[in-house]
Amino acid sequence: MSHTYTFPTTDALSSGLNDFVAKRSIEAIADHGAFTVAVSGGSLPKLLSKDLRENPEVDFSKWEIFWADERCVPLDDADSNYRELKIHLLDAVHGQPKTHAIGNFGKDAEKAAVDYEQRLKDYFKGLPAFDLILLGMGPDGHCCSLFPGHPLLNETTRWVAPITDSPKPPPERITLTYPVVNHAKAVAFVTAGEGKQDMLQKILEQPQLQLPCQRVQPQGPVYWFVDEAAAGKLQKQTVSKY
Repeated sequence: MSHTYTFPTTDALSSGLNDFVAKRSIEAIADHGAFTVAVSGGSLPKLLSKDLRENPEVDFSKWEIFWADERCVPLDDADSNYRELKIHLLDAVHGQPKTHAIGNFGKDAEKAAVDYEQRLKDYFKGLPAFDLILLGMGPDGHCCSLFPGHPLLNETTRWVAPITDSPKPPPERITLTYPVVNHAKAVAFVTAGEGKQDMLQKILEQPQLQLPCQRVQPQGPVYWFVDEAAAGKLQKQTVSKY
């Protein structure tokens, strides 16, 4: 099941996302004592964090933060997804979340992937069922570091896979695979800007294309949080107000 919510501005989008994530966090903590979330990079950390970092209803000390994908760079590198979330969220919140960042293995994506998968196994004791996975949408329809036409789209056994030929730099990355992404309790995509119009329309209204974002089909619902600029080419029946 998919729900697409549009917002007039990116500020309004951040406000709606704040409300959504806070509710998921409160429900998860009440149910099993923690909120397990995996986060991607790009513009997502900034859009996510604008209002959420100041939300007094969120108990960040009960958050377990993983990354949906990561670049094989030092954690303080400008390309690091961890660094982006640290700057926009982790450094600003009270009650420090527990973070599970990629290990420091240089450009050795294979070693980093093996290590990260083991940490998922140690924490979840079985195939991870994240309370929420937060993803962006690339201009080519990719999500995580799962790119159109790449062999990793068909990975069925590994939970975390290395990629050394990413079409976007840097080439060395690790990524969650579909077995994990599609076992999540919920997935939310976040995207904004007029430049995303064409691809968003393809993903939401042309399912036969089987782009990476379209292959995200978790056990729970898929949510799309988009601004009106990105939603400009969508049919009216596709979208809802949050």
